[in-house]
Amino acid sequence: MFDLSGKTALVTGGGRGLGLEMAKALAKAGASVAINGRSRTALEAVRDQVASEGVILEVAPGDVVTDAQRILDDATRNGQALDILIHAVGVRDRRGTDDMDAAGFATLINTDLTAAYGMAKAALPYLRRSDAGRLILVTSIAAVAARGGDPAYTAAKGGLEALTRSLAVELGSDTLTVNAIAPGWFATETNAALAADPALQQFVDIRIPLKRWGRPEEIAPAAVFLASPAASFVNGITLTVDGGMTVQM
Repeated sequence: MFDLSGKTALVTGGGRGLGLEMAKALAKAGASVAINGRSRTALEAVRDQVASEGVILEVAPGDVVTDAQRILDDATRNGQALDILIHAVGVRDRRGTDDMDAAGFATLINTDLTAAYGMAKAALPYLRRSDAGRLILVTSIAAVAARGGDPAYTAAKGGLEALTRSLAVELGSDTLTVNAIAPGWFATETNAALAADPALQQFVDIRIPLKRWGRPEEIAPAAVFLASPAASFVNGITLTVDGGMTVQM
């Protein structure tokens, strides 16, 4: 039920972090996977690195804000069906309301939310050619649990979760589902310094029932599940992977 053999997948933001872990997992489950990022050189370096681990990835470079159509054409060899799209692109701007102007707010919303809509819309013709299309948006626990000083990211991720529900209702069918994954605190390379901070570990001990950061590879099973035949009747949900952080009072 979790076999992805014969499937074609694209993971935007798949060149590092959680996006890369999801891409590797799809490939290990049998899918033909292309990873996207803005730098071809960086993507090719990742491709060569994982190839030494026995994981085969293709590259589809481009900016999701401006190059959605070209990225999709590269990932699908110009028009073939796309079975799985995982949109994992996201940026962060940790400025509070006093410091962030309207232009900065709009830039983050454009990258984290508007581009997700644009990518999903451009991918629809490809996903509809599949007999089991899967559109998976990567949001965050910030969609439902806010911290101070992070208004743009919180707004973008809340919008992305709402967009998931809307697209699932509008587009969901026997051959296409739309779902989201909401990661919690993961010790990716971007968060390495934070994860190693003993003072922050006190917060983790209190707020996360499992009392630790997530390991990047622990996001992978969620992606494989939602992309697989096992999730054929799952539509419009956000699968939270956070060690219980958002359910603890």
